Amino acid sequence: MTQPPSALAAPLDEPGCVDPAPAKRIAKGFRLLVLRCYHHECAPPSFACIEQRIFRTPERSSRHGLHFGLAFRPEVMSWLIERLGRPSTTDQNRPYRNPQWPTVAWRSVGRNWPEAVSTTEWFAEVMFFSQAHADSFGERWSKRLAGELDE
Repeated sequence: MTQPPSALAAPLDEPGCVDPAPAKRIAKGFRLLVLRCYHHECAPPSFACIEQRIFRTPERSSRHGLHFGLAFRPEVMSWLIERLGRPSTTDQNRPYRNPQWPTVAWRSVGRNWPEAVSTTEWFAEVMFFSQAHADSFGERWSKRLAGELDE
């Protein structure tokens, strides 16, 4: 996560840009732009998924509508499980969360663009149990966190 942004990573200086954005490093984790919500005066909001390779595409259809969730991509999940164990386990027949597993939460920031365009930028904020876990993750997935689309 200490590498400079890739030439492929757009500065996201246009509201319609969905190019990958470099993750921002925070204490014991990172914050990654995943979704942009466009607000319209006379219509429901519209959404754009930002290209990135850490999380699955956030929109999920269900019989009750559209849901936005954060789930790591399968290869990232496998890597995390190999190092930290499964996200949850059972003890005396009761499930509990693995405390070594990172927490993931949505964070939003409003943004006003030229020509009266208004968006909400939705970020995935990932916090690891320790800085060592965050550094290990950052080292392994550095290209993706820098906004590069590897593989």
